[in-house]
Amino acid sequence: MFRARRPRTPRTVRTARGSFRRLAVAAAGGLLATLLGAPLAASAEPNLVQNPGFESGLSGWTCSGTAATTVAGPVHGGTAALRATPAGQDNARCTQSVAVRPNSAYELSAWVQGSYIYLGAGGTGTTDVSTWTSGASSYTQLKTSFTTGPNTTSVTVYTHGWYGQPAYHADDVSLTGPGGDPGTVPAAPTGLQATGTAARSVSLGWSPVTGATGYNVYRDGTKVLSTGGASATVTGLTPSTAYQFQVTATNAAGESPKSAAVTGTTTPDGGGGPGVPKHAVTGYWQNFNNGATVQKIRDVSSQYDIIAVAFADATGTPGAVTFNLDSAGLGGYTVAEFKQDIAAKQQAGKSVIISVGGEKGTVAVNSSTAATNFANSLYALMTEYGFDGVDIDLENGLNSTYMTQALRSLSQKAGPGLVITMAPQTIDMQSTAGEYFKTALNIKDILTVVNMQYYNSGTMLGCDGGVYAQGTINFLTALACIQLEGGLAPSQVGLGLPASTRAAGGGYTAPSVVNAALDCLARGTNCGSFKPPRTYPDLRGAMTWSTNWDATAGNSWSGAVGPHVHALP
Repeated sequence: MFRARRPRTPRTVRTARGSFRRLAVAAAGGLLATLLGAPLAASAEPNLVQNPGFESGLSGWTCSGTAATTVAGPVHGGTAALRATPAGQDNARCTQSVAVRPNSAYELSAWVQGSYIYLGAGGTGTTDVSTWTSGASSYTQLKTSFTTGPNTTSVTVYTHGWYGQPAYHADDVSLTGPGGDPGTVPAAPTGLQATGTAARSVSLGWSPVTGATGYNVYRDGTKVLSTGGASATVTGLTPSTAYQFQVTATNAAGESPKSAAVTGTTTPDGGGGPGVPKHAVTGYWQNFNNGATVQKIRDVSSQYDIIAVAFADATGTPGAVTFNLDSAGLGGYTVAEFKQDIAAKQQAGKSVIISVGGEKGTVAVNSSTAATNFANSLYALMTEYGFDGVDIDLENGLNSTYMTQALRSLSQKAGPGLVITMAPQTIDMQSTAGEYFKTALNIKDILTVVNMQYYNSGTMLGCDGGVYAQGTINFLTALACIQLEGGLAPSQVGLGLPASTRAAGGGYTAPSVVNAALDCLARGTNCGSFKPPRTYPDLRGAMTWSTNWDATAGNSWSGAVGPHVHALP
């Protein structure tokens, strides 16, 4: 059998002379190392990230949207951490430009808590990197690394959440490696001016600053948003209120002094300026691509007075809704552009509202809690995007008790300028006992208009008990008569029609027939065989699905119906 040798015990040096000899060798080795420039022990490389623990608020960081802030807990280290909340198509991205050296290796890390949190670096000059976690109930460290390219002098470090997810936390962000030359801090921006105002937003513009990689916007001394370009729209403001704005420029070297201040005063509440006109045209704008012309809000014809953004999305919370801009489906339309376009339409005297429901909508408000959630979430969307109100297009039924509660709660939050429209199906407005009709009557004092869908219906009863077929003048006038004689004010009644034969399964009505029906109801002229019991000169107007299908047909619907509506008595 093979027997392993017993390990030999190191021999102990027993003489002072031997100990001195070993110390002398060690000392000589240390001296030699020092002379050769080699450190005795490796020292930790400094963290290149400015304000890595968010102890100085968001200083040094540029965050998208308006839902990023610093909080005192939970934190990983120190006394503060980042808390950022995704909203719509904004994934709550916070970035920082960091000076680096070419052809150098770097380690990136951060401590995070929450759901679907990403950490990464862009502009590396080689392969941009990122890492993520699907969920961390307590602080977890994310780590990645990269090597810069031969011409890379700065990289962008970022963290962000994910769409539809709750707020995430990040703390102690670290980038280690050779530091680069950060250059110089950019100069303060000049030429700041308020380029437009609405009831709940102010648009700003300024001259670009050489060397700047981003800008911070301050409202009354508090940073409210960051942007990469020389313009921004500040939303969530109070009507008829003066605000002071300043802007700074940022890059890897730091943040410039603040610009000279400019004052922007929001307009009075009431649909983004003068309010909804006496006779108005409503059009639904599609936040999706279904074969109709893809539009940005700015592309919608000026004939439309109320633009209903279709649609808000249901959430996992009963009654609560959110909105997710389909940027990819709309050709790269950004949230920033969307908000700016809404503000521009409002400055032109239009109202932009968010529609809830649609054919495939699944929002249900069937309890007091759901009603509260509905009102709170809608008001949050109005604050975030600058919407003037809401359109109720729930085609799978509603509860009049709780929808009334929800809309009255929203009205209390938003004030007297709130725009409320409804788009029930014909069957929903046949009787005042119907839930839709009851809701309209319950909120009559705050209701703007009911644009019933006079299509996809077949035959229905008119106010005289007669049976009328869709697509005819009698269908429009006899069914409108039910609402006009059933308790709604003429200013709360509009005719909803498809913009083209492709926009609905049935019920397309030529614009000339729509105009004749408007004349019959408002003036008592051009009627068919059905004659209303009286005229309704305050009739609100007409609606169409959709502005996109209208554009597909060369805006033939709005081009014909719009001027006719606006010329009503």
